[in-house]
Amino acid sequence: HAKVLRLKVGEQVLVCDGEGKECLCAVVDSGWNLEVLERRESDSEPAVQVSVYMAFPKADKLEHVIQKATELGVYEIVAFPSARCVSKPDEKSLKKKLERWQKIAASAAEQSRRGRIPQVIALPSYKPALARAAEADLKVCFYENEEQLTFRAAIEAAPFATAAILTGPEGGFETEEVQQAAEAGLKICTLGSRILRCETAPLCALSAVMYAAGEF
Repeated sequence: HAKVLRLKVGEQVLVCDGEGKECLCAVVDSGWNLEVLERRESDSEPAVQVSVYMAFPKADKLEHVIQKATELGVYEIVAFPSARCVSKPDEKSLKKKLERWQKIAASAAEQSRRGRIPQVIALPSYKPALARAAEADLKVCFYENEEQLTFRAAIEAAPFATAAILTGPEGGFETEEVQQAAEAGLKICTLGSRILRCETAPLCALSAVMYAAGEF
């Protein structure tokens, strides 16, 4: 980057550690050595930590969600298998996929000037996904057949610093899985009268949370 930008002695640059901290630096010589002028928390990170839990989708849909969710400010992306998942990668292929997914998150974080690179995590089953999601202040499972509780009502019910939004695969969640989510403490919500694709729902929900938190 220093070479491409033709940085000169005295110019200032911002260096990020990818974990939420950044340093304002000055170029001190032609070898692009830097002097740290100020260390600080990144001001591009949202105040609310939102975790996107997404059942494994087909093809490269998860890659799209990782990229766009990173741009929108997601804290982490957690993938997991559910009953209706068509895609259920084995351990060997999952290792390669995780490496690629993490690179996509890093690239998107750099492009959108994030102070932190979201972690991409894969869980072995639905149960640990529920248990992990239940630890958030706001925890929601979206279900297309829910008709009472809206996502807006769930967001406005109480203040929150952390949020977990859980979405299903192409065929959605089975009734039993929805019941398990409710028993784990997640609120079962509708995202409106229209059926959203599995790759649209998490981005829609994430955007709504960021808007409610004042990030837009």
